[in-house]
Amino acid sequence: MNDAVLQAIRTRRVVRALTPDPVAREDLVTVLDSARHAPHAGNRRLHRYVAVTRPALLRALRMVSPGMLQRPTAAIVVCVDWARVSGYGFAATSPGPHVDVGTATATMLLAAHAVGLGAGPVTSFSRAAVGTLLNLPEQVRPELIICLGHPAAEQPPPMRRRDGTAWADVIQWDRG
Repeated sequence: MNDAVLQAIRTRRVVRALTPDPVAREDLVTVLDSARHAPHAGNRRLHRYVAVTRPALLRALRMVSPGMLQRPTAAIVVCVDWARVSGYGFAATSPGPHVDVGTATATMLLAAHAVGLGAGPVTSFSRAAVGTLLNLPEQVRPELIICLGHPAAEQPPPMRRRDGTAWADVIQWDRG
């Protein structure tokens, strides 16, 4: 058993308050590099990643991203190259590319935690506006934004579950 990995999984949190301090380029490279170690369907690399550090562009991203509560000093936009998806014969409705967005994101969130950065994923944004801001080719669609920065000392309280569901309530064991 690897306690360090389990400890990282258990202590990583979505960070909603960040300092204005910039993210070091080497930390951003480390986080980006971790995505290549995430599971990808058939190892096809159907994703593209856009690293954003320019303050004006980060402000513009926030303007079109109602889910971006943080004020990140860096962001990674996880995109899917739908032309490559189609080229491999996947249907546009195939869940594989979205599953791969999730595995890459989870890996990058853990990498950010490992280098001492705060991070939080955002899915509430205008894909068309983000694509335009980043000058993405038409076939490359942004699917998720990872906000990055240095965690502020004070964090908002964690969001509470609204329905009172306990962890054990969402697990079903087979009946063998």
